[in-house]
Amino acid sequence: MTHSVMDPPEVVPQKTADAPTDNPPAGNRSPSKVTADTSIADLIDRARNAPAVSTGAWGLSCLSGLMLWAAFFPVDFGPLAWIALVPLLMLARIKKPTRRMTLAVFGGGLLFWGASLQWMRLGHISMYIAWAALAVYLALYFPVFLATTRLAVHRLHVPLTMAAPIVWVALEYIRGYLMTGFSWYLLGHSQYEWTTLIQICDLVGVYGVSFLMVLSAAAIASCLPRSLFVRCRLFPAVEQSSAKQSSGNDADGEPSSGIVEVGPRQQWFGIITSIALVGIACLYGTWQLQTAELTPGPRVALVQGNFTSEVKHDQNHAEEIYQTHRELSGKAAHYQPDVIVWPETMFPYTMFQADPSLTDEDLERLAPKQPVDTWHDPKRDVFVHLRDRAEEAGTALIIGLDARIATKESADTYNSAVLVKPQQGVAGRYDKIHRVPFGEFVPLADTLPFLRMFSPYGPDGDLTAGQQPKVFTIQQWRVMPMICFENSVPHLVRNMVNRTEESGRVDLMVELTNDGWFHESSQLDQHLVTALFRCVETRKPLARAVNTGISGLIDSNGIVREASEFVDFDRLTNPTGEPARTSMRSPETGRFHKGLNAVVVVDVPLDSRSSLYLRFGDWFAGGCLVLALASLCLVFWESRNRSASTNVPADVTSTATA
Repeated sequence: MTHSVMDPPEVVPQKTADAPTDNPPAGNRSPSKVTADTSIADLIDRARNAPAVSTGAWGLSCLSGLMLWAAFFPVDFGPLAWIALVPLLMLARIKKPTRRMTLAVFGGGLLFWGASLQWMRLGHISMYIAWAALAVYLALYFPVFLATTRLAVHRLHVPLTMAAPIVWVALEYIRGYLMTGFSWYLLGHSQYEWTTLIQICDLVGVYGVSFLMVLSAAAIASCLPRSLFVRCRLFPAVEQSSAKQSSGNDADGEPSSGIVEVGPRQQWFGIITSIALVGIACLYGTWQLQTAELTPGPRVALVQGNFTSEVKHDQNHAEEIYQTHRELSGKAAHYQPDVIVWPETMFPYTMFQADPSLTDEDLERLAPKQPVDTWHDPKRDVFVHLRDRAEEAGTALIIGLDARIATKESADTYNSAVLVKPQQGVAGRYDKIHRVPFGEFVPLADTLPFLRMFSPYGPDGDLTAGQQPKVFTIQQWRVMPMICFENSVPHLVRNMVNRTEESGRVDLMVELTNDGWFHESSQLDQHLVTALFRCVETRKPLARAVNTGISGLIDSNGIVREASEFVDFDRLTNPTGEPARTSMRSPETGRFHKGLNAVVVVDVPLDSRSSLYLRFGDWFAGGCLVLALASLCLVFWESRNRSASTNVPADVTSTATA
């Protein structure tokens, strides 16, 4: 072939021993192998972008879950709750998520909730499924908390000490409403013994205590050195190997440390702010405790039976339950109380009441499974029994029972509390408003009928929700009854108090509860602690009559008062050689007695104070929710704008630049 002088000479590539070939042997063809197009810089960049192993995330998440569990009952080491979230918040500081970090954080949450809620399984064999389902649902809040906090910290550059407490409180607030609400084990509940601190609940609710605790944990997490993150294996392998190198900048111009750096000034600001806010809260609490003027109120006798839920629903034991509570009422009457309170549903016979205008045909149509005779004879018997018990005791009674009420529209069953007075008989009835899912009703049962198999009451066990709170007038005092878990819902109790106070001030809240479902587990202690915060929020004392325990009085400062008189009915009627217990608490352990028949007589101190929480409700938690949602909206808006800018055609960009 001949070449023109204008043609470039043909260049034949020469292979050398060191030059890579375009077609490597088949056995070496792998994405992980070095090719001609792969440079050392590419490999380093790929290694830096690879996430760290998940070991550290699992360890830190489970550590937070274990410490949170130990902060509540049965361990009950409240101070641990102040640092329990520090390991979890370390994951909020790292710039690159580890492998399976979301799953690891969910696992830590599941560890906490599964262990904390283990008492649910004691109620009934069907409750094992409810226990697992509730634990899984609640564990989801952990990765949601971390993800939202990371968005605020990394995308919006919000300080961790601001983002973490706002997001945590927002999620606690949501949890109180979503899926009918579950306001147990709020972080602030762990501080029930720090009486001066929890007085701020009358301003910001228990959510304010949670806020201070997460703020303190975030301040500690912000001060942790990079070396600790390295030890926890939270960085990719390349960064782990260069852990001791602190110089150099990353792509954003920030030190390439793999974590959000917090300067000394910010660290000190976070620590000082958390200490100052806790100090201010304690000063406020001290002032409230010193200036509170409590005046003598009614004497209340709380009857505490000891019957498991299985026995309670066994009609063969109905008479035993009835006679035991009758005898306990007789013991209580010796102390001349103004009112005697029985626990929830401990009057074992249903109260039937039908509209007088209804015929037998109407009753058959409204309640086809209910024999017509039961609307007549039992009505007279139950009402007479109730009146006789009040006359026998010589004082008013508040008794928990099931009420079957027939109106022209329907025949409904309620979980009720009735006020019974001597000579007068039944003088008032309150029907429980807040029902327990899968305990008193089955959500979505009409759409998914198979869900009824998870209810211990069976397919026909649904109860009807009451419509409004009630006030029982006992002499000159106005008493507002609550039933079971109603006292665990902050906004519900606030609304009940506000609605009943439209016609006059409420002097005392009375709770009727059956905790016999859970035997003598940590649920009994946690239920008492949860109720304690409602007293501070509303500045109302609360008297609790609880089957199995723990019965007693909580004053408006959130202090569980010692009983004026304590009757150990078991050791009085069945001597075992041991002396009868004379206190609500064990002198050896300081823990409350559970699982016994007893009478607890308390003298109620009344409080004339109101509270900001009663007036404005969850303004603080609601504000945190608004801020958290606003942060998510800003992140979405930023992502949308960034996506739009990267999709602008090149000619448009050039024109705009010109």
